Amino acid sequence: MAKKAEGCGSMIKCIATDMDGTLLNTMQKITEENRQAILQAQSQGIEVVVATGRSYQEAMFVLHEAGLTTPVICVNGAEVRSHTGEVISAIPIPRELVREAAKRLNEHDVYFEVYTDKGAFTVDGGRAVSVLVDIVLSVNPDVNREEVAYAAGARLRDGLIHPIDDYETIFSDETYRIYKLLAFSFELDKLEAAGKSLFGFEGLTVTKSGNENIEIMARDAQKGIALEAFVRSQGISLSDTMAIGDNFNDVSMLERAGISVAMGNASDAIKSMCDRVTDTNEHSGVAKAIMQVL
Repeated sequence: MAKKAEGCGSMIKCIATDMDGTLLNTMQKITEENRQAILQAQSQGIEVVVATGRSYQEAMFVLHEAGLTTPVICVNGAEVRSHTGEVISAIPIPRELVREAAKRLNEHDVYFEVYTDKGAFTVDGGRAVSVLVDIVLSVNPDVNREEVAYAAGARLRDGLIHPIDDYETIFSDETYRIYKLLAFSFELDKLEAAGKSLFGFEGLTVTKSGNENIEIMARDAQKGIALEAFVRSQGISLSDTMAIGDNFNDVSMLERAGISVAMGNASDAIKSMCDRVTDTNEHSGVAKAIMQVL
């Protein structure tokens, strides 16, 4: 993708930011600098929207902790919620495709979690925490393992992910909307094979938010599509929107926004497709990007 014309000569009216690797630091927190920048943007009438692969419940936990309220594009665009938590749009995966995708992941012996409108579920609570710890440490080997483990443990302690005996309980319950299967493995060849086995399905999209995962959603569940619909509903143009991200599940919104900003910790591939590069998530890169346009 070629870079867009810088700035589009317009005033930024909406800022969309990814969470993990972007708005959040290694300890899964929003820094004070990021918090203040968001509050300042909001006080100037700019719509700040969080666009994350997380479930609404996991995203809100971190936002509430920081004393922030924003609309949320969650589960990579499968669901959009207002400031007050009302569901604006939802794009679940058709059930027959959910079962097929789960079957392929199991065949490749790849651990996965199921994201729904009622939160995220795991068949292995210990794995839900340890996989997060391993991922954080693989990117930041110098941080304290115990501290990371405690932060990751919040997923279970605070009910952000629910242990369940068998995913079929959810798959067969029509009251659940199933938005995403999030698969993790450090055996990258297994992960790649599992991902490839799903590429032929017309109704699915397969993306990544880190080296050790793949995210499987309905085809139109993409951050960029959701952002486009969200700004339109607010009477804002995409050319007056800035998007900030660090990974491949952010590409669809980085491509559409008037100004695209890559985090300092993003890969070169992501940096090369953006208009700007800000500081890393450890050094409040989101705040620096926001202050540049205020």
